Amino acid sequence: MTVQIYHNPRCSKSKQALSYLEKKGITPEIILYLETPPTADDLGILLLKLELSPRDIMRTGEKLYKELELNDPSLSEEALITVMCAHPILIERPIVVNGDLAKLARPANVMEEIL
Repeated sequence: MTVQIYHNPRCSKSKQALSYLEKKGITPEIILYLETPPTADDLGILLLKLELSPRDIMRTGEKLYKELELNDPSLSEEALITVMCAHPILIERPIVVNGDLAKLARPANVMEEIL
């Protein structure tokens, strides 16, 4: 099974997770999700693997989060997924996937559970 990392090369946490994998001898498939955003279906599957909701992986500190008023509790999960696919900067990173398991790798060593 190929390990994947949803990676932003400008993010220190993402770089730490990638380095952690490489030190373990794992060469992951790197998904540059800002350049190639996930589809709504892909993000839905990813959330199932993470066992998290869309709000759990949203970057609430992003200016766009505030501008789009995404803190509105009446927004459905589908609406949040749609927004994250349109604006992938709102997706927390890094996310590491190994088969049917995934972890938000913050800190990097939490992904040990799925490797």
